[in-house]
Amino acid sequence: MGRPISISLSPNTQWDDVRLAVTLLFQPWLWKKGDAIARAERWFTAHFSGYQAVSFNSGRSALLAILRAFGIGKGDEVIVQAFTCVAVPNSVLWCGATPVYTDIDQSLTIDPAGLEKRITPRTKAIIVQHTFGILARIERIKAIARKHGLYVIEDCAHILDVSDSEAGAGSYGDAAFFSFGRDKAVSSVFGGMAIIRNRHGEACNKLSNYWQSLDYPPLHWIGQQLFHPVAFWFILPLYTIGIGKLLLLFLQTIQFLSFPVYKEEKRGGRPKYFPARYPNALALLLMLQLSKIRVLNNRRKRATSTYTRMLAIKKDSTAISISQGGTLLRYPISVSSAKQLLTHARAQGILLGNWYHHIIDPDGVDFQSVFYRKGSCPKAEYAASHIINLPTNIAKENIERIVSAL
Repeated sequence: MGRPISISLSPNTQWDDVRLAVTLLFQPWLWKKGDAIARAERWFTAHFSGYQAVSFNSGRSALLAILRAFGIGKGDEVIVQAFTCVAVPNSVLWCGATPVYTDIDQSLTIDPAGLEKRITPRTKAIIVQHTFGILARIERIKAIARKHGLYVIEDCAHILDVSDSEAGAGSYGDAAFFSFGRDKAVSSVFGGMAIIRNRHGEACNKLSNYWQSLDYPPLHWIGQQLFHPVAFWFILPLYTIGIGKLLLLFLQTIQFLSFPVYKEEKRGGRPKYFPARYPNALALLLMLQLSKIRVLNNRRKRATSTYTRMLAIKKDSTAISISQGGTLLRYPISVSSAKQLLTHARAQGILLGNWYHHIIDPDGVDFQSVFYRKGSCPKAEYAASHIINLPTNIAKENIERIVSAL
């Protein structure tokens, strides 16, 4: 049976990733401590000159560490965009602060025109999300932040640019965090990196001290992540006929695999696994992925150009503004009937993406618990009802198949 086109079921996983995961499953002495952790951190300090890098077991843990390093806590406010994952406002809640939501523009990133209205005397930072890898209007946001004395923290969960010619996402603000989740630019199933500019010396010291205060995740949790690439190598070919999805749910139920978002997170709660240090076994998976990042990003850029050209003639989709650059993890289009189109594509073996079909994703998030008030960000709410995502880590012939299905 052929493998379906998939956007979220471990899209980066290749046979060498599976082979490494299998090898590591039989070497538990390498799971927690090892030199791969330091090598991963050095990779980021080499690519983001002037920053200190510290690794954690998830992007949400990395964001929490940055907020704590900047002394953000009880009584403070942090601006985040609507049309995001619950992991972002949760990290704000976990440090004791309050998330304040601002609306998006046609680029699906923060609308600078409405940003200043959300700032109060209690605001301490703005988290700038580069949605799907689309660069936010960072210079305009930075100007507003400078005016009010706010930290700018870049959310690079969807992007990892390594261009030799220009600075990329993560190099504009006071700090940034990256995610190595199962469907991100590079993947170790879970993992994250926090970077802070060296000029923020006190914050850098606090970041290191916070890392020192943490432990590694438990062995069973690390084992779940190592088993993930192996399991999905067999799950994905069976997914469109239903067997794969049932197998995935079974493996998650018996705790052989972890959920990408835990149940308590949907109500602002913090699972016992976060925050924690980045384990060596996952760092080894990451280093293999990082060795392929230029190939992956070049493929994503080619796919983005091809989609833009081929979809220009489609009258039933609305273009998203991606002109300000970036390397797209997913190519978003706005359509009138998102659910029907996803179902239609699935019947043809094409599993398109539904980020974000909720203003605060995923399904089941309690808006009150994460301080979102419905109606406060109308453009984000409209996007959540109409956006679908096309894969960018994909061969050209599959792009043609997807556009034909659309």
